[in-house]
Amino acid sequence: MAALRALAASRLAVTPWFAPRPGLWPLPFGGPAPSSRAALHASAPRPGPRVAVVLSGCGVYDGTELHEASSILVHLSRGGAEVQIFAPDVPQMHVIDHIKGQPSEGETRNVLTESARIARGKITDLAKLTAVNHDAAIFPGGFGAAKNLSTFAVDGGTCKVNRDVERVLKEFHQAGKPIGLCCIAPVLAAKVLRGVEVTVGHEQEEGGKWPHAGTAEVIKALGAKHCVMGVTEAHVDQKNKVVTTPAFMCDTALHHIHDGIGAMVRKVLELTGR
Repeated sequence: MAALRALAASRLAVTPWFAPRPGLWPLPFGGPAPSSRAALHASAPRPGPRVAVVLSGCGVYDGTELHEASSILVHLSRGGAEVQIFAPDVPQMHVIDHIKGQPSEGETRNVLTESARIARGKITDLAKLTAVNHDAAIFPGGFGAAKNLSTFAVDGGTCKVNRDVERVLKEFHQAGKPIGLCCIAPVLAAKVLRGVEVTVGHEQEEGGKWPHAGTAEVIKALGAKHCVMGVTEAHVDQKNKVVTTPAFMCDTALHHIHDGIGAMVRKVLELTGR
């Protein structure tokens, strides 16, 4: 063992790029780092938009749609946004066995605790979210938006929206800050923001491609305007600064969902003006 240590030490000693030159920090590939004086003259990076992402649990049938949440976070990261994740500290409506597609009898879960799985533990109670500290808010879909953020899954157009979700939507809207929603989440805006324009995709099922097309009629009944859009597109309500995309309201390949969410995120970031 001692011989091996000695051999390794000798190899390092004769490898020139392991040895730092005076006044320079060593870099992994041997290139000189900028001096501290040069760093002082570099332009400070401009902080990106501060975006709140609001989750509704973990799992498509009783919480947040994970692919949508991940796609949103990827596009926000690529867009240089500073992200903070929130969820309400409330019980889930119920827990769904995602293999059987049926409720798990006697089991209860908390929306904030479950959402923390997606946030890798870095999550904040939605009650603490204010428009003052953020430039935009984005709501992924999943049945949690219709079960935990509202009662839409049970009550349809007569649904109630979670108190903090309603407050956040109204605060950002009144502050003129953009709101992004995808999949079923646009019904939250349709319920809370009178006369808003949103999309959940097409208005006909088209042989099963748009299995939730009937949602468009409920949106209209709420007094909102429904705009027909493709899955890779995002609709921008310029007046209300609300951006929506169909996502998994369409039965299609995952990369199309990802592209549509990217269009939504880019429009939201543009509307922040940052």
